[in-house]
Amino acid sequence: MTLRFGTAGLRGPVGDGPDCMNVPTVVRTTAGLAAWLIEQGHRGGTVVVGRDARTGSAEFFTAAAEVLAAAGFDVVALPRPLPTPVTAYAVRELNAVAGVQITASHNPASDNGYKVYLVGGAQIVSPADRRIESAINDAPDADSVPRAAVGASGGDLVDRYLARVASLPRSQHRNLRIALTPLHGVGGETAVAALHTTGFTDVHVVAAQFEPDPAFPTVAFPNPEEPGAADAVLELAADVNADIAIALDPDADRCAVAVPTATGWRLLRGDETGVLLGDRILEHAPEGSLVATTIVSSTLLGTLAAARGARFAQTLTGFKWLTRAGEGLVYAYEEAIGHCVDPDAVRDKDGIATAVVVADYAAELKASGRTLVDALDDLHSEFGVHVGDQVAIRVTELTQIDTIMAGLRADPPPALAEELVTTTDLATDPGPLNTDALVFEGATVRVVVRPSGTEPKLKCYLEAVSRSGDRDTATRSLDALRRWAIGLAG
Repeated sequence: MTLRFGTAGLRGPVGDGPDCMNVPTVVRTTAGLAAWLIEQGHRGGTVVVGRDARTGSAEFFTAAAEVLAAAGFDVVALPRPLPTPVTAYAVRELNAVAGVQITASHNPASDNGYKVYLVGGAQIVSPADRRIESAINDAPDADSVPRAAVGASGGDLVDRYLARVASLPRSQHRNLRIALTPLHGVGGETAVAALHTTGFTDVHVVAAQFEPDPAFPTVAFPNPEEPGAADAVLELAADVNADIAIALDPDADRCAVAVPTATGWRLLRGDETGVLLGDRILEHAPEGSLVATTIVSSTLLGTLAAARGARFAQTLTGFKWLTRAGEGLVYAYEEAIGHCVDPDAVRDKDGIATAVVVADYAAELKASGRTLVDALDDLHSEFGVHVGDQVAIRVTELTQIDTIMAGLRADPPPALAEELVTTTDLATDPGPLNTDALVFEGATVRVVVRPSGTEPKLKCYLEAVSRSGDRDTATRSLDALRRWAIGLAG
């Protein structure tokens, strides 16, 4: 069995053999990518290659760069481990024909990966992934693939990226204390530089998690959404009396935001940060601008867009779809703490730019005696309280997922949380939302059920709304939805 190349490129455990991430796998993958690029008429074009600091990343980075150079491409090999958004930016900034980032993002420490960007800086989508995979299958053994030495280059791209990020704030207020952690990933230095360049100098970092460490020694799972992963930055935020806390994932394309409340610090859900940023960006965007989110995210961004004179698009999960949502896109997010706040520069989620935009908004609110929580409460007063959650049902056999989905299709629930619901089977959608997912929706409740694309899980995305603004009502409905979703496990 070989490691499958898909729309996320490659991702898997580091080890020997064709089903793992190793130098031979990377060499053959890059040979296939190079062959496909040449077939597309991009021979001799610029290709950007970057990497994170995971186990194997340096070797995989060198292998990818050398194979591309031998194939005749002008390779820009970034000079050190850097965040994924920097590679995505460089592809667009240099008008490159492709980009490769060696990263496994927020996967476990045992994994690594190979992410591909195409012309324009967006991730690959079908059918390109299938054609690249076919070219990989046709590639010779790794020992037979030519390689040519490549020197580091593109050192100025980080400064250019930072200058671009520094252009994003809309206020002049900078009185804000920030606690930050990169979770042992590669985002720390760049994130602090971005904040400092923008004028936010009161930044406190979790020292034990600041330097890149492929073992991720202080967290069980290097994803800010995982229980306990953000504990250190929340403790630091409390100790230094911070105004906000930021947790980046290891390749810094995702950004979790935490805020102080009367009962202690809490992480905002991705949907909460999403609607706050959507409102903030639309405040300064031309009328008729486009914002987008996915089928599993909250419905609130769509409601907000309509009220603000903006257009709204809904896509399948993944930024490969979100950044292709349409012309005039100014903001896109998915509930898994991914935010694209500057699509003209980075056609992907960008945790560092997100941190700067959040800080700018929080500083402006602080100057008027308000907080991000106050701004969120204002939106809930205007559009109704929206609360959400996700229930993941882990299975031991993938057939269990098929059985649950088949049962729901054959006998969908007529009501959820004592509210009548309709069922939409996206597997029968004739358009771009065609996917293996079921949507159960009523006047104030919504549940999306779909198999995970990366793990043996069935995922249920829950939302309950109180149009009157009564949080208790929305919370009770959400609790009922949660009980129903948990019950799917049998």
